[in-house]
Amino acid sequence: MISGQELRAILGKGIRFYRQQRQLSQAALAEKADISITFLSNIERGLKFPTSDTLSAIANGLDVEVYELFRHDHSPAERRALFERFKIDITQNVLKTLEVVYNNYEE
Repeated sequence: MISGQELRAILGKGIRFYRQQRQLSQAALAEKADISITFLSNIERGLKFPTSDTLSAIANGLDVEVYELFRHDHSPAERRALFERFKIDITQNVLKTLEVVYNNYEE
């Protein structure tokens, strides 16, 4: 079961991820969400959790759905490792499929 502290950390990473991806400063996002820079900083560091209205305002400021803010809980290295694993799995499945097609091909 996930703790409140872990949930705050996941949310903070998600907000930071999308903010940086969109090349927004904390000041710019805080203004869009109508909150203080200090509060936004505390949310990103996992120290505070916003109300539902504030969470919605942050998501709108980032142009994402609220649930997307909770999906980026992996570090860049972890995301890279997941991508590499996915790439290997896909490659193996494609090769197996091609082999089956080749073996069953009739001229």
